[in-house]
Amino acid sequence: MRQALSGFVSKSSFSFKALMVAALALTIVAADVASALAAKSAAIVVDAKTGKVLYSADANGRRYPASLTKMMTLYLTFEALAKGRISKNTPVPFSAHAASEPPTKLGVRAGGSVPVETAILSMVTKSANDSATALGELLGGTEDNFARMMTAKARQLGMNGTVFRNANGLPDPGQFTTAHDMAMLGIALREHFPQYYGYFSQRSFLYGRQRINGHNRLLGRIKGVDGIKTGYTRASGYNLVSSVADGDRRLVAVVMGGTSGRSRDNQMATLINTYLPRASTRGGGDLIAKGNDNQIKTLAKVFLPKHDAPTPDAKPATDDTVVASADDVQDDTQQVAEETKPVLKARKVKTVAIAAMAPAPKSEDTSVAAYAEPAPAAPAIDPVKTSSLPSGWVVQVASSPTKSGAQSLLDQTAKQAPKILADASGFTVAFDKNGTTYYRARFGGFGSKDAAWKACDALKRKKISCYAVEQ
Repeated sequence: MRQALSGFVSKSSFSFKALMVAALALTIVAADVASALAAKSAAIVVDAKTGKVLYSADANGRRYPASLTKMMTLYLTFEALAKGRISKNTPVPFSAHAASEPPTKLGVRAGGSVPVETAILSMVTKSANDSATALGELLGGTEDNFARMMTAKARQLGMNGTVFRNANGLPDPGQFTTAHDMAMLGIALREHFPQYYGYFSQRSFLYGRQRINGHNRLLGRIKGVDGIKTGYTRASGYNLVSSVADGDRRLVAVVMGGTSGRSRDNQMATLINTYLPRASTRGGGDLIAKGNDNQIKTLAKVFLPKHDAPTPDAKPATDDTVVASADDVQDDTQQVAEETKPVLKARKVKTVAIAAMAPAPKSEDTSVAAYAEPAPAAPAIDPVKTSSLPSGWVVQVASSPTKSGAQSLLDQTAKQAPKILADASGFTVAFDKNGTTYYRARFGGFGSKDAAWKACDALKRKKISCYAVEQ
């Protein structure tokens, strides 16, 4: 063996000098990889009383949310609780799909169920993937439809750089967000559902005879931290959303792309210790506009033009469904979390000006890409962009005299063209015509004019009328 090895070495063209060059090249490659990973990190710190951004590092850069995705699943759960559609004791059935989700999970077998409150607690502590999927199926009928609801809600809250693909944050390359958007969602959770926000500070809970401990290691470690959510996948790195209250000061912070749970926690602790003393002791009032239907109608009536394209010949059925999209990564084993509040200044109509928090994201990072083309006679473009309505290029498929009719048509169109509209967000917009209120049925989230035109072209090939317009 030694002779064979020595013979191989003697015949090899590799000299010591060549080996040193190769080693140096490997070192450079390793450094490049490390730099690429470091470039994935992002962070933001917001004064939760005034909306002022105290610190920002690539806050509008596209990132994988991982289990931060569950914040939106919980937002929609809290919304359903507040509206009385479900109660804390409503059974959450676990389908075969939900039960088969990978860890971390609660471990309920297919056909079993747990109360809504148990599902909530398992998500905020254990970050249970199966519970998130089961809740999504309960609220949305299917997880795919729930993901559309999640993205639609994100648009209503002004989260224009986020798309959801599933309820738990397990890896999906089409699911993405920004540190800026996660801050907005953290703020919205506290402002809109203070009656349920206490769940995020839960460190453990009893499931049968088992004590399940949480992943948020900053709870109890740093004074004032009341928790929000942690997240991790290999693609996302270690993520954390936190909120801190100390006397009259309140802070919200987001860290994404950490190299380890410990380094992420230490970075969060440093940000909190550095910027909490700089937070204002004054201020107050909601920073995030509520994403409810009444608010959207009110804003639309104030800002939208008085005319639109004629209502199409085919009258849609009446049904209540919202179309949108979803995002990607998941799971936290070693995470830390807290409450978050974005950096925005509320208008008098309680809509948030995104630009007040940070620069608007680049079009390629703002939402989902799709395809389309403009119609010959496009109607007047909506003149005002708000945090509650998608901006940029959209594809309109119809107008309807009722909101439920417009939503039904959105749902029908999404079912007819699931691939074309996979990354699009369906929404309705009210407008006045001859003293009567109508509703546009539109799909937003296109990154460019060309994308919207291509999408509309593809829809027309399926005999679906549409036109692309910038709003």
